[in-house]
Amino acid sequence: METSETLPIVDAHQHFWDLSRNYHPWLCDPEPIPFRYGDYSRLRRSYMPADYRRDSAGFDIVKTVYVEAEWDPRTPLAETAWVEAIAAEHGLPSAVVAQAWLDRADAAEVLAGQAARPIVRGIRHKPAAAARPQDARRGGAGSMDDPRWRRGYALLERHRLSFDLQTPWWHLDAAAELGRDFPATPIIVNHTGLPSDRSPEGLAGWRRGLEAVAACPNAALKISGLGRPGLPWTVAANGPVIRDAIAIFGVQRCLFASNFPVDGLAGTFAEIFSGFRVATAELGMDEQRKLFHDNAVRIYRL
Repeated sequence: METSETLPIVDAHQHFWDLSRNYHPWLCDPEPIPFRYGDYSRLRRSYMPADYRRDSAGFDIVKTVYVEAEWDPRTPLAETAWVEAIAAEHGLPSAVVAQAWLDRADAAEVLAGQAARPIVRGIRHKPAAAARPQDARRGGAGSMDDPRWRRGYALLERHRLSFDLQTPWWHLDAAAELGRDFPATPIIVNHTGLPSDRSPEGLAGWRRGLEAVAACPNAALKISGLGRPGLPWTVAANGPVIRDAIAIFGVQRCLFASNFPVDGLAGTFAEIFSGFRVATAELGMDEQRKLFHDNAVRIYRL
């Protein structure tokens, strides 16, 4: 049987940043942003391939997917060029989910520029979202319902780009509608749909949200981002969430990811990936390989 150390892994969501050279507002500006893990001051340092390889030591990481890291939105194409140079020098990442603001006047130009880069597979632009489920409304500016935002989204199919969606579960009804309206564009829901509220009511709402978007055959789920402020990453806390997510989306449409270095605020790489393995120990080896490797290869065309 393959062990955690020999199971080949595609890390489907990770970041690099060099704060000595590049501007990421949330990491460089003096005033921190509201962040779901609370204090993120430990992230305000450069994080490069050598750091990632140190954190992931002992695991067979064969490929990774770099996801846009909220680089200066004035120069989204510069982030992709920088990551291409990193990949050429260090062998990581294998693919990029790039930045493009879908509701901006230059969306068509930026999307065309990103799609022209061989390393780019998809786009992420976080749509406007409410901070609490009771405040969720449909139709707001910058939301998945916004006609301007949707016009940008409609261009993804032309460029064969997938869409990484980071939004709280209380907006997944809008994501389900997006998936139905644009069936040729793959949607990869980020960070397990953000199940931060682990109360019975919160988890019930989260499951309903996942079920709505899972009804779209073009949707997949990235299992990551399961940390909670001030609490350690444990299988006891996250195992039931992982198993529920897989039950809703199915083994064929789920993929594991580290979200490093961000999820380093919640646990070590070993705690998280060993936790994924323990949480799915009852699955067969073929199913585990899909979750850890094969699905990411297929979905991100690696």
